[in-house]
Amino acid sequence: MSAQPDHASVTPYAPAPGAPAELLAQLRADRRAGTWVPAFEREWAAALEESRRTFSLGRLYAVVQEWQGRLASAPAVDAFVASGYDDSEFIEMAELRGRRR
Repeated sequence: MSAQPDHASVTPYAPAPGAPAELLAQLRADRRAGTWVPAFEREWAAALEESRRTFSLGRLYAVVQEWQGRLASAPAVDAFVASGYDDSEFIEMAELRGRRR
């Protein structure tokens, strides 16, 4: 028999207690801080409010994990953009949706 209630989902990822503060410090040090810090703070505040309503830390964990991923992948994205790869052959999704109408 499990100690977990049937309705509770088990979160596979649990960040360290100081992870949000460390992440915020890293975001503030990044060149994208002007856009990333406010976006992180909005998502964190929304997740915190959800956590208060639901008594679940799942959304807070997800916000930390998503932003850690963004920060970790930023150098690869920068390198891709700097490579000058021509992606003009790709179709914009908005354009594709407009064609279906």
